[in-house]
Amino acid sequence: MTSTGTFLFLSNSLPWWLTLVLLAANLHGVAMAEPADDEKAQTIVHMLDYVGVDYLGVVQDGKVVNAEEYAEQREFAAQAVVLLGQLPAVPEQPRLLQQARGLLARIEDKTPDSEISALTRRLRMGVIQSWKLSVSPQQPPDLRQAGRLFAQYCAACHGTQGRGDGPSAKGMEPPPSDLHDEARMSKHSLHGVYNTITLGVRGTTMRAFTELSEADRWTLAFFVGGLRADSEVVAKGEALWRRGEGKTAFGSLRALVTEAPSEQAPAGSSIDAVRAYLTQQPHALQVFAQRPLDFSRTKLDETVQAYAKGDRDGAQRLVIMAYLDGFEPIESALNNVDAPLRLEIEREMTMLRAAISEGRPSDAVTAQVAKVKALLDRADASLFGSVLSPNAAFVSSMLILLREGLEAILVVSAIVAFTVKTGRRDAAPYIHAGWIGAVALGGITWIIARYALSISGANRELTEGITALLAAAMLLYVGWWLHNRLNAQAWNRFIREQINAALGKRTLWTMAAISFLVVYRELFEVILFYETLWSQAGAAGHGAVLWGIVTAALLLVLIGGMILRYSVRLPIGPFFAAASSLLALMAVVFVGNGVAALQEAGVLGTTTVRFFSLPMLGIHPTAQSLMLQALTLALIAGGFWSSRAKAA
Repeated sequence: MTSTGTFLFLSNSLPWWLTLVLLAANLHGVAMAEPADDEKAQTIVHMLDYVGVDYLGVVQDGKVVNAEEYAEQREFAAQAVVLLGQLPAVPEQPRLLQQARGLLARIEDKTPDSEISALTRRLRMGVIQSWKLSVSPQQPPDLRQAGRLFAQYCAACHGTQGRGDGPSAKGMEPPPSDLHDEARMSKHSLHGVYNTITLGVRGTTMRAFTELSEADRWTLAFFVGGLRADSEVVAKGEALWRRGEGKTAFGSLRALVTEAPSEQAPAGSSIDAVRAYLTQQPHALQVFAQRPLDFSRTKLDETVQAYAKGDRDGAQRLVIMAYLDGFEPIESALNNVDAPLRLEIEREMTMLRAAISEGRPSDAVTAQVAKVKALLDRADASLFGSVLSPNAAFVSSMLILLREGLEAILVVSAIVAFTVKTGRRDAAPYIHAGWIGAVALGGITWIIARYALSISGANRELTEGITALLAAAMLLYVGWWLHNRLNAQAWNRFIREQINAALGKRTLWTMAAISFLVVYRELFEVILFYETLWSQAGAAGHGAVLWGIVTAALLLVLIGGMILRYSVRLPIGPFFAAASSLLALMAVVFVGNGVAALQEAGVLGTTTVRFFSLPMLGIHPTAQSLMLQALTLALIAGGFWSSRAKAA
């Protein structure tokens, strides 16, 4: 094709300002930079999608029945070859170029449309995968504005109902598409519709709507793709989706938008009904994506296979992924609707990890996996499609922050009370800087985890475990420091030593570090829990979730204030005794929870024992956590005995 011909094609797909620049360069022979590589690749995908649809009916029995359309298909196929050769080199490029030349040759040989459709589909997916094109929206489109957008930008040509009979359609050649034409529209993927809206169609009045945002173009694409669906079919698809059908075919937005309906399932089938429903209600995919129990099931199946092959390390790694990246993200949501089931799943998951670690027979591991999967099915039934009432969302939201924040507020309030009681207010800035820094870092963590990268379950548990153990060590140090000043003689000696001087820098920074660690550790869990609750509450319950957070925050401030108020009234001996005992207790709790987190991350082994479970106090029925807690208690008792001996 000549350079002028190339320009004529591209000018129908590029923004007007770039079209003018290219025209000037083409007329005057100026060397210009090529369009962006990503845009070239998207244009190839758009052309292939167009050829796969419009070649239908152009050739019959080896003869051309529409010469103009046939010439256009040849031109698009030829341009695909040219643009493919101009893309950045990737290993798959030679193979894709060969496929593109083969497509052009088949069109020139007047091959039947079914074969051309298959060739364009394979080549289109190859381009998308090889150059890693973005082919799906970042979030499910909000179709509440779709009708307004369609009326403003599309109805003039396509008509208010999308049947190609708008007031501007008269005399158009070719006429606007009937968006209810099943034979034609079923061959257009949603990504193809999006590309048509974005790039336009050469030789027609279908222009590029570059003034619309990416989100609005996806909204229109979904609206157009769902116009022809019958309401009964959509209702059937919703019922099937809620029963779990279609999850394999449509596990993500990408899977829904990249293939044409005719490629996804036969018309009238159950999967096609699910597709129709998801096209009109794409938010249902987001709900499914936020309850990733299917990921757990997949990893559990892989666990069985790996263990049967003798790969014990691989099986252990897979079962940890099944728990941390599949079950734990919905743990809080399940706790809101069925707390006993959540505890049972945790217990059986722990037993499965222990069975693998201990090298039990393959049949025993398989049986344990089957038990866990049955429990996951129950969890799925409890969660899927469930939306908390505003009252339940409020209570759940309040309890999450109260439960997770109580540990932090007890420790921070006790330390602040100490600084007030001893008159060492110069230490307060260190303590406040610690928890304020933790809150700030918690906010940054939430933003990074939500928008920039995915924090894996293993890394999350590793962070929680290390943070808990560090906090426990520092709590033991401060508790021992306080305990050594229980009696009046020791306290008077301390006052004499510290008069006209601040507390020792090591102690000040230790208090600041405790304040930071205990708050950040709790925030790390709270972020995950509220993400899940926010989704489960639905739009109607978001206000209740926020009010729950506000109420819990006020209660925590009240609790901290009461601790501060009443503790400073205690005589110095009882205050130090109470404070050191509290910090010692919290150290034991943090040790237990820290070991449990490291076990869930796969860093420490897991040996289950017959013992009760009380996670709120850090008690977990594993030999490792109980032994380390027992050692911590022994250290506390030894320190207490040593202090008493010195005092005597």
